[in-house]
Amino acid sequence: MPKAMWNNQVIAESTDTVVVEGNHYFPRTALRDDVIRESDTHTICPWKGQASYYSLALDGNESQDAVWYYPDPLPAAEQIRDRVAFWKDVKVVD
Repeated sequence: MPKAMWNNQVIAESTDTVVVEGNHYFPRTALRDDVIRESDTHTICPWKGQASYYSLALDGNESQDAVWYYPDPLPAAEQIRDRVAFWKDVKVVD
């Protein structure tokens, strides 16, 4: 089962991931609420739309904008609605 690991903690886990461009998109409900913080960062993907971000914080550790999601994806990326993906120091393992 795919898991997102950050600082030796499982922060998301699900058998229901969607892989897009090599990234596992987990259901938003699989991500632990206690580790995320809202971010004002946004980026644009030409075919997925505008991405929003969460930062991670737990036990004095922080990772800025390590989680991204598309709150209103373009039609070509509808399969990632209500899903989150990870980068930076988050590792996705099976």
